[in-house]
Parts: sequence; structure tokens; C-alpha cells
Amino acid sequence: MGNFKVEGNIIDIPKRNIFFGEVAVEAGKIKSITEISGQREGAHFISPGFIDSHVHIESSMLIPSEFARLSVVHGTVSTISDPHEIANVCGMEGVEFMIENGNTVPFKFNFGAPSCVPATVFETAGAELNHDDVKALLERPEIKYLSEMMNFPGVLYKDEEVLKKIAAAHQLGKPVDGHAPGLRGHTVQQYIDAGISTDHECFTAEEALDKLQRGMKILIRDGSAAKNFDALIGLLNDWPEMMMFCSDDKHPDSLVENHINQLCARAVEKGIDIFKILQAACINPILHYKLDVGKLQLNDPADFIVIEDLKNFRIKQTYIDGLLLAENGKTVGDWVKHVEDKESVNHFDCSLKEENDFVYPFTGQEEIPVIEALDGQLITNRLSVQPKVLNQNIISDLENDILKMVVVNRYHGAPVAVSFVKNFGLKQGAIASSVAHDSHNIIAVGADDKSICEAVNLVIQETGGIVALGKGKKEVLALPVAGLMSNQNGYEVAESYTSIDKFAKDLGSTLLAPFMTLSFMALLVIPCLKLSDKGLFDGDEFKLI
Repeated sequence: MGNFKVEGNIIDIPKRNIFFGEVAVEAGKIKSITEISGQREGAHFISPGFIDSHVHIESSMLIPSEFARLSVVHGTVSTISDPHEIANVCGMEGVEFMIENGNTVPFKFNFGAPSCVPATVFETAGAELNHDDVKALLERPEIKYLSEMMNFPGVLYKDEEVLKKIAAAHQLGKPVDGHAPGLRGHTVQQYIDAGISTDHECFTAEEALDKLQRGMKILIRDGSAAKNFDALIGLLNDWPEMMMFCSDDKHPDSLVENHINQLCARAVEKGIDIFKILQAACINPILHYKLDVGKLQLNDPADFIVIEDLKNFRIKQTYIDGLLLAENGKTVGDWVKHVEDKESVNHFDCSLKEENDFVYPFTGQEEIPVIEALDGQLITNRLSVQPKVLNQNIISDLENDILKMVVVNRYHGAPVAVSFVKNFGLKQGAIASSVAHDSHNIIAVGADDKSICEAVNLVIQETGGIVALGKGKKEVLALPVAGLMSNQNGYEVAESYTSIDKFAKDLGSTLLAPFMTLSFMALLVIPCLKLSDKGLFDGDEFKLI
């Protein structure tokens, strides 16, 4: 951690000023910022680093250290990370793994205490964290907040366990993240009054504005699955102190391409003021979550980035605590260490399946409920559809794109939950995954029972992974860490994921991100119709059908 100086057009976000000058760094801190002249044409820009204000690292299929390797090249220096996914699989041991692995790199991960493990009682998870567990996590200085309170009915109906978790966060002076899709008016006011201060689930400007006017901070989400940027970005003009950027879920191929830097570029394209954009991307998360991340001010930690221009946001250099970690699209130095299988965690106790396990008997019903998946959204619609019947069993209807979907309990032996879904588009074969929010049982969709069974069994044999098969071939990306993450080099994982994603599309899928969409078909806390290992679930009525 040497002493050095960097010259460029320095962006002072609080003072809304850009000037050419010099940043001097000593012992990882900003020792001085010296103005030399006004903004200089052609010079690069020096800005505070970007922060992803809400992300599940696990959704990148990378362990934290590998996530850091990919994101620093895009100018990301820190994340607000909810380890909710691994907690649902491995409990406290999973959260511990994320913290410990995150600590092996200089990147600034800020983990929360997962508030909803399990997410609901209508699915089988691998662990449970009660309010005492959550309190014990919140008492740790490295745990910065209570993660998204997905159980919004529990908040509204004053569930004792839910309220104790929120109270523990407030007692320790830590913020509580929200998750309130579609809540408006009186109900969202109740939710806010319970002490919940953010939401990243808004999919319309009207919903976001209602929440902003009630004092709630809104995170503009644009990840691999849910994309709400276009709907919400206009609000940043009037609410620059109250908004942040996040990805929520970012698959590895997408993380190789860009991160928060791309949202900044798109905001500039929309004509938003640069200082408002950088306020949301760099400053607001630090203030809201009380982070030990530099704001490019005197005596701050030297967490800053050098940007080629304020249009495309191509990152030339990324510094964290005065260490140069990335330059011109590549990491600098050997700061990411390989994690051996024996150092990771998992929870899998599932025997191989047979074709008969996936049969859906026809009992004379004229119509069946079908989940309608929506590309780029986490919400789904409910359809009523005439079933296709063969040998007294309901089967996938390829002509009308109504495919069989299953959820298999990965934690113990249990009957398979079977339903049907529209818009996956597969013409043959099947895709399967052990990434299935929030309990991460095995989920699969396919053209026929044989393919579905084979895909599920490949996931079981790997004790976690994503699979695509059809056209006489199969591809597998093993995810041995909790059945959610690979422990391999992030760029290699991204390459494997790109290949398997393309294969799913070759099998006929018309979705932008078939595996990401599949992973959310079991997410019960997002309306309207979803499938858990216990059966079909109505998210509006919050009950199993």
C-alpha cells in the first residue's frame, strides 16, 4: 500500500463541481486533493467507486472473491449483499462462508442479516434463522443491515417473529431493507411505519413515486432477470437523495459485460444530470448503510475510479484502500485465491428420480392453472388452459408452448411437485437448476418426462448445478458451493454459462435469460402464480392452491 498521486478531472459530488487536479494517497487514505485548473478537455475523470446497493452474490453463481474479480473492472468497489440464498440452503454456516470468503479479497462486501429463512412456510428450505439468530448476526460489526423483509404479509399482520427481527435491527441502529412488490397507499404506509426504509421491487414509476413521497428510498434495479431501469430512471431527476442503483441478481455472463457503470451510461443517455447519477451510484448507499467506503473526500479511504469519459463510463482504473485492483478491463495482481471443494459448504440429500415421478394424472379437469412467465420480470400471470392428454396423463403441449415444470425437494425424499408453464418455448429436451429462489430446491422445465427426469438426475449427481439437454447432447455447469455457486475462475464460469444459456435457446427457448427466469418460477413472495416443492402457490392470496 504505497504512496502515489493520480491526476485528472476530479468529480466532487457534494459540491457539484468538476475540476482538473491531483489526488494524493498515503497509507490507503486520501491525503490531499489539489485543484490545478478548471475542467481540462480530453483528461480522464476521477470519481468515487460504484456501489451495487442490493445484490445476491450467489445469483452470479460465483463465490464472493470471484464476484469481486469480475466487478472491479467495471468500477464497482463495494456491494450491499444479502446472503439470503445461501442462508436458505446452509443457514448460519452459509452466511459465515460468504463473510469469510469475502474477507480474502480487498473488495468491500457489506453483508446483511437474512430476515426470511425460510422465505415462507409453503416450501421446504435447508435451514431456519429465528430472531435470536438474526440478532446475533446484527450484533456483528461487519453485518450492516437487516436484509430485505420479503415476508410483507408478516409485517402487515404483525407477526411476532418478524417484528422481533425488525426491532433487533432498530435497537442496533441498523437499517431494514424492504421487499414490497405492488404495495401502495395505506398498506405500504403500514409497511414503512414498521421501520422499513428501502424497496427494490417497484416495476412502475407510479408505485415508486408513492413510496418516495412516503419517505421510502427506492433502488433502481436492472439485473439479469428483473429490469426496472426504464420505468424508474425519470424519478432520479426529482429524488436524487432518495435513490440508488442495484442489480439484485446478476448472472456471470452479464457481470463480465458490465455492472453499475452501465446504468450510469444509460442514465446519461436519458439526459439525467451527472451529479444526480453519481449521487445514486456512489454516495447514497454509503450514507444510508453507514459504509466504510470513500466518497473521494479528504481523509477518506482511497476507494476511487478513473473513468475515460462521462458518457460510456469505460473504467481505466479501480482503487480500493489505495490498492490498484483493476486496469483497462483486467485485474491487477494475484489477489483472488482459489477455494478448494473442502473449504466450501453444501446441503443435498436427494436420491435419483424415475420417469414415473413426474407424471401428472388426468382426472377429467376441463382446464388447468398455468403459470405465465414474463420475460424480464419476476412477476407471473395465471392462465386457465385446456390440458393436452395422452394415456390419461397431462403432458407438455409444445404446439401451444405449455410445458411441464417440476420442483424436486433437494433436502429429503418427497413427492415431486408438478405444474405447467407458458413462454419457455422449448421444442425438445429440458433445462434444470438447483438455483430456485428462495429455498433452492431443484426446478426443471421440459418437453417430455424422460428429458425432465434426466436433467433433474444430472443436477442431483453434481449435488447442484444447471443443466440443459436435448438434440442428443447435454451440458452441465456444476455448482458445488451450496448448489448455488462454482468455486472456479469467474471468467471460466461465465464462459460455461454463456454456452449453456445458448444451448437452452437452441432447444427453442425464446427467453432473454431462460435459467434466470426458471430460477424465479419458485419464488413464492412475488405474485402471482409460482410452484414450490409443496405445490402450486397463489402469491396474491398467499396460499397453496
